[in-house]
Amino acid sequence: MQAEAMTEPSNPLELLAAAPGAPPPLEALRRLGARGGLLGLAPAQELSGLREAVGHGEREWLALAPAVVVGSGGSMGRRRWCLQPLSHLEASAIATAAWLRGLGIDPKRALVVNPLPWHHVSGLMPWVRSQCWGAEHRWLPPGQLRQLEELPLPAHTSGGAAVLSLVPTQLHRLLAQPAGVRWLREFAVIWVGGAPLAEAEAVRSRELGLRLAPCYGSTETGSMVAALAPEAFLEGQGGCGLPLPHAELRIAPGAGAVEVRTQSLSPGHLEGGRLQPLERDGGGWWRTGDGGWLDPGGLTLLGRLDGAVHCGGETVFPEQVERALQTLASQQALPLEALLLVAQPDPEWGQRLVALVRGEGTAGEGWIAALQGLAAELPPAQRPRAWRLCPELERNPMGKWERRRWQDWLSAQS
Repeated sequence: MQAEAMTEPSNPLELLAAAPGAPPPLEALRRLGARGGLLGLAPAQELSGLREAVGHGEREWLALAPAVVVGSGGSMGRRRWCLQPLSHLEASAIATAAWLRGLGIDPKRALVVNPLPWHHVSGLMPWVRSQCWGAEHRWLPPGQLRQLEELPLPAHTSGGAAVLSLVPTQLHRLLAQPAGVRWLREFAVIWVGGAPLAEAEAVRSRELGLRLAPCYGSTETGSMVAALAPEAFLEGQGGCGLPLPHAELRIAPGAGAVEVRTQSLSPGHLEGGRLQPLERDGGGWWRTGDGGWLDPGGLTLLGRLDGAVHCGGETVFPEQVERALQTLASQQALPLEALLLVAQPDPEWGQRLVALVRGEGTAGEGWIAALQGLAAELPPAQRPRAWRLCPELERNPMGKWERRRWQDWLSAQS
């Protein structure tokens, strides 16, 4: 059974649980717009959490229908269930269409290829975009990206451009094989989001001429609110680009947090049947949990503020240090497959970083000493004080690090 549904006759509420590799529930999505209902989407193992969030009672938030409820967060803490009216998602899709037109691409003639799970906003939005644009949507089971020789080329009968959404983990796997590179070359735009793009993969993609568009957004913002044009990426520009037409970005003074004001912002999260509104200031700005800066080229992310480490009086963003170490490892052709930095208390420094690493294939451990030597080039607060080999180290299916999980792993090892 690919999906489990729970429909309540007393109100227009339907909950769907995705089995691994299940296709999008297109009929349920079409009913959503037609009847003005609400559709909750979750992986099968999280259906009970979704049911608890939806709860019972009057559910006054049903007045915001048609809407979807999808999972948000989970990388630093517990899962939250975000309510997104369909009109907000459509506003995001319309803004993305305007962004494409700025590149000379006609959204109506686009082929939207989607290999992302539909119970995440990143996998839901390609279908919403195709519906808003009148474009063709082609869903690929995520597992098909592992069968590279069988990947269908994105041929489009209208002759329009093919566009693709990926997370960095998928891009990494595709870049590792000639068949994956050939497939990626067929796309006019490859949005990459959900997690930072490693510098080594950015360099490799530029060398291959791949038209990547690193982007920034969240479930709460209805997916992308900023994206870097492929031409700017190929010219060597970093970051996530400029805001899309429906959004504004700014950096909170002092806090350094990215703040967003957009038409596609969620009303809030559901908890026990009640809507917990997102906190906004008087001007409608919502403060994200990400640190960053803005310049004329757009947004550059520093990392999660709730994951920042305070080391010897300095604020260190582990994501930045991870990218620096990955770049050093790539320059020296070290067999580094995965790297994650977590913090441990330190009586002198307050906190110090510990590096969890996984090597490629059957690589021995000698390369870890070499990487440790390269880390000496970093400022003292950024140098890991210990290195641990972790053969099972991996991101989750959406390309995000579940840092709390690996922090617990380190504690258990200690």
